[in-house]
Amino acid sequence: MTNAHRWLLRVSRGHLGGRLLGMDTVELHTTGRRSGERRSTLLSAPVHEESRVVLVASKGGSDEHPAWYLNLQAQPEVDLTIRGETRPYRARTASRDEREELWPRIVRANPGYAGYQQRTRREIPVVICEPDAER
Repeated sequence: MTNAHRWLLRVSRGHLGGRLLGMDTVELHTTGRRSGERRSTLLSAPVHEESRVVLVASKGGSDEHPAWYLNLQAQPEVDLTIRGETRPYRARTASRDEREELWPRIVRANPGYAGYQQRTRREIPVVICEPDAER
C-alpha cells in the first residue's frame, strides 16, 4: 500500500494522495545511520507551516522508536518531498516546551496520536523540520 501511495504521489506531483485524514502527506528522506544509504518513509504532517513541518515518531504506539527517527537523530540533514517538490530541511526533536505547545495541535489533527501515547511507555518524540537554506 505504501508503494502504491508513493507512486500516486510521484506521478501526480503530490496532487493525488497529498492529504491523508486532513494532514499533509510527506515523504521523509533520511540517511541510514548504519548503512549510509538514502531511506524514504511516507508520513503525515499534523502541523505544516511555512517555517516548519512537524512529524510524530509514534510507530503506532510501539515501545521502540521508528527507524526513520533514529536515522535523523544520527544525521539531522533530511529532505522532505511535499506536493511533488523535494527540499532540504534540518530535523530536530522538539524541546519539552515546544512539545507541550504542539501536542494539543497534533492530537486535534489526528486524535489517534493520543491513543498511541497511551499505548507506550516512551514519550513519543515530536520532530520539527525547518528549511535548511545552507544546502
